[in-house]
Amino acid sequence: MNNIKITRKQFDVLVYLESHRGARAQREIAKETGISVGSVNKILSDFSEEGLVLGGEITEAGVEALEPYRVKRAVFLAAGFGSRLIPVTLNTPKPLVRVKGKRIIDSLLDAVVAAGIEDIYIVRGYLSDQFDALLKKYPTIRFIENPIYNETNNISSAYYAGHLIESSYVFEADLLLYNPALITKYQYSTNYLGVPTERTDDWCFITDSNGFVKKLSIGGTHCHHMYGLSYWTHEDGERLASHIETVFNTIPGGKELYWDEVALKCFIDSYRVAVRECTFDDIIEIDTFNELKKLDSSYAT
Repeated sequence: MNNIKITRKQFDVLVYLESHRGARAQREIAKETGISVGSVNKILSDFSEEGLVLGGEITEAGVEALEPYRVKRAVFLAAGFGSRLIPVTLNTPKPLVRVKGKRIIDSLLDAVVAAGIEDIYIVRGYLSDQFDALLKKYPTIRFIENPIYNETNNISSAYYAGHLIESSYVFEADLLLYNPALITKYQYSTNYLGVPTERTDDWCFITDSNGFVKKLSIGGTHCHHMYGLSYWTHEDGERLASHIETVFNTIPGGKELYWDEVALKCFIDSYRVAVRECTFDDIIEIDTFNELKKLDSSYAT
């Protein structure tokens, strides 16, 4: 089975066993993964025959079978000015703004480190030197300079980091993460984080019956509120890097696009992007200074 692509249900069971060492009851696995007991029983039986599970515990072969799904790195797009957070961003890049004493980007970086992802890149531009302060807490960070951040939309940050997108999380660096469990060391397929909602005026995903994005929209009903936290498989990441370069260099107006629009609008037929559901309690994007003041009363004085 190590040389065969495992199914999503097999993946979920194997990941659960990898993160919960020790023999686990089938009903417990079923409850935690949302897979029926009968399916769990069949999957464990198949895994035992293939040597991926022994006595209810994952084996080294089982861990090896997950290796193609391991997240290799995290890429943060953090070059922008953050104009809607003026006046606080006049002297501080938005990802480094503190909310109740903690930098916004730290909520993401802490989760990445906890998931065992050591290869971390931050694309910086505005007040770039201030990001050096992160190295004290996160010494493995490497920086990518975006010299034209103020001349383009954030597609330029993705352009400079395009060679790193495969098998990687890509984060908008101004997200405040409340649920670090959303960042895991394995991902099955290319996906974006989204919250199911009846209506939103913000960026959202319209999905097909299988849960894949068929349209990216500003405002919608019966959709998923979009968050800028995505994962790209090896194949999709390589494809996306090429598409970003094409849009950035050859398409009129390409430099004015958001980077997400490359895969989700310009070349949407080339990707199957799943929506990984979460809740509004899991994550928040701080868009305006008024929203920041509501979260941290110290800015209201």
